[in-house]
Amino acid sequence: MIPMKYNIIIEATEDPLFFSFYSPELKGFTGVGNSIEDCVYKAINGIEEHLKMLQEMNLPIPNQPKHAKIAVVNEPVPTHKLAFA
Repeated sequence: MIPMKYNIIIEATEDPLFFSFYSPELKGFTGVGNSIEDCVYKAINGIEEHLKMLQEMNLPIPNQPKHAKIAVVNEPVPTHKLAFA
């Protein structure tokens, strides 16, 4: 099991050497990796840093989904069209 706290969207980019990722629940949380696995690894660690920064800045921390999911898409998809049910 992957210890993901929030949903993550991994998107292919025009450059075949890179993928981008973000969490729809964590405003401002984004990143880039060289593979899907790299994005997952960076997201796990990056989420912890992002939450720490939110806490230090006294900003609200979004509720965690009951079961966080990872979606891999071949092109950018508007967030409102993704279903994490």
